[in-house]
Amino acid sequence: PPPVTARGALGWLRANFFATPFDTVLTIVMLLLIAWAIPPVIDFLIVDAVWSGSDREACLATPQHPEVGACWAFVRNRFAYFVYGSYPLAERWRVDIFFAMLAVGIVWMLKLDAPRRDIGAIYFFVVLPIASYVLLRGMPALGLPAVETALWGGVLVTIVVATVGIVASLPAGIMLALGRRSRMPAVRLFSIIYIEFVRGVPLITVLFMASVMLPLFVPEAYSPDKLVRALVGIAMFASAYMAEVVRAGLQAIPRGQYEGAMALGLSYSQMMRFVILPQALKITIPNIVNTYIGLFKDTTLVFIVGIFDLLKTIEAARVDPSWATPVTSTTGYAFAALFYFACCYMMSRYAKAMEARLAHGERR
Repeated sequence: PPPVTARGALGWLRANFFATPFDTVLTIVMLLLIAWAIPPVIDFLIVDAVWSGSDREACLATPQHPEVGACWAFVRNRFAYFVYGSYPLAERWRVDIFFAMLAVGIVWMLKLDAPRRDIGAIYFFVVLPIASYVLLRGMPALGLPAVETALWGGVLVTIVVATVGIVASLPAGIMLALGRRSRMPAVRLFSIIYIEFVRGVPLITVLFMASVMLPLFVPEAYSPDKLVRALVGIAMFASAYMAEVVRAGLQAIPRGQYEGAMALGLSYSQMMRFVILPQALKITIPNIVNTYIGLFKDTTLVFIVGIFDLLKTIEAARVDPSWATPVTSTTGYAFAALFYFACCYMMSRYAKAMEARLAHGERR
């Protein structure tokens, strides 16, 4: 049998953490760093945290409790505001239905074994946007009072902005990437100018341009509100970055794949749909997900143009005098960090599972 140090838990530790002297030193340093940084965070977020209370008095230090951690009572008290913003209380059931419908659509589209994913695509790209608009914005003819987007806020706005940006960026990015590789000079020039211009300016500039300049291109009566302008700006910005991600995948495909598809008599659209794009997108899954994660976090910038996303609601709630404590702001930001971390971590885990499944199919 193999020696004890080469099998079981001891062997795994030796192979992964103590294989070389440098690995041993690095492991010890990281353990010391974890021991120094993690316990205070756990103490603040869990051990010394305040979980219940109706005002700031619950989160103030006292002689009996000199150490006060996170004020989760503040988060519990303002949780509805963090989720819905100023959306009317009597109409928040519409937001709940939107969240449920969005969850169904995401699971239906992302689960590769789900039945009738063709119907799921129609549901996600046609039914869901129309139903979401009717639910959230309202339609008096159906008995749903109109709710202005200025009243939307919190997680609702964050999810709406991120979903629109993510869904719109991939097809637009694919079209721009194909346009940049096109043999038609006008299409190629337009794609290059668009991609380089948008990538050359920060997102906040794009948001300001969309907020200020977009109304100049439409009649005043049809001028979009602030949220729609931000959605357009986010989609434009994300599509430019996604175009370069897709183009990198297209360049990684061997020339023989193009020649083989043409030898079979496939048209350009058939070649791209059935041969080239499936391979290119599979290659660039990590980069696509990385772009999505960055886009999801960048949605916090919409608060600069006056839109109440999750971070903006936390900013507004933390200055409330009834919850003014030394730990209120830190707790609010910790809540936002946990929310964004959970969403981004789920996206990365799904991408990793997708990569493993596709790699398994190649090996088989």
